[in-house]
Amino acid sequence: MNLEAFKHIFYRMPIVVRLFLSVCLIMLFFGTIIHLIEPQQFPSVFDGVWWAFITGATVGYGDYVPLTATGRVVGILLILSGGGMLTFYITTLAAKTINHENDLSEGKVSYKGKQHIVVVGWNERTKQLVEMIADKDANQEMVLIDRSLNKLQYRHYPVHFIHGDPSEDAVLVQANIEEAASVLISTDITLEERKADINTILTTLAVRGNNQDIPINAEMLTISQVENAIRAGADTVISSNDFMSMLFYHELFHKESTRPFESILNLLKQQQFSHTKLPEELEDSSYQEALTFFLANHELLLGIIRDNKWMMNPSGDTKLDRDDTMIILSAW
Repeated sequence: MNLEAFKHIFYRMPIVVRLFLSVCLIMLFFGTIIHLIEPQQFPSVFDGVWWAFITGATVGYGDYVPLTATGRVVGILLILSGGGMLTFYITTLAAKTINHENDLSEGKVSYKGKQHIVVVGWNERTKQLVEMIADKDANQEMVLIDRSLNKLQYRHYPVHFIHGDPSEDAVLVQANIEEAASVLISTDITLEERKADINTILTTLAVRGNNQDIPINAEMLTISQVENAIRAGADTVISSNDFMSMLFYHELFHKESTRPFESILNLLKQQQFSHTKLPEELEDSSYQEALTFFLANHELLLGIIRDNKWMMNPSGDTKLDRDDTMIILSAW
């Protein structure tokens, strides 16, 4: 278990449980030390831990007492720290724990993990995305950057929250962008479309400036700004308005017996798209033969990309070229 995973588990525990674990750890430390110093007087580590708890609580039953000078020095150290540990020390630890938890929820704590997904912007779309990723892989770490959100409890959503402007280098450093696996930049729906796209482009530039190799997925609202997002460094531009317009069109003019929205939604939930170069054994073969080839591997061939032109569901006798890219649909 790495440090970030331990933090996520530890800080989701109730405060009382966290304090109890801290007290046990310190008592175990003193109990082990006194056992090693005076093994005859304290035959086992448990006897030492029992003495540490009794001494730290200032009860002092007297059933276990250190006899050597070194053992008594350990006892003095325990007394000096023990009372404070169960009173002042515990309250201090509680205050620090609560403050740190508040800092986490308010987005003030830097992220130290690696291979995480950075999500920019908190809205209903990214909220559902976080839940989908968590359901698919509970071990996948996610970092959320948002400037409008003031607080986000980890126990409610499994993301490390960073509060700030994602176009600023300091905020991206807090999110440890150099060690991230990928970035998704969601558009700010509270802004006018053009301004929201400009903010997305600025964020893309900032991310690319801090990490030259990270895959960047950017959502854009206006078609005129798509090329600028690509120039800024976005690897994939998601034109949400285009997608929704096409979906509306299908809903308005689909055949009476079909349900386009539900079909697309379930398709994307259960299957994934992939692009692959034409296998050598399929060179000079027909599209029909390629269909059979991929079906044998439980994959569905949807079309071909040839010379940057998309050929979806071409005729079965279409000849395949060596440089063709196959559009495949397969299970997650």
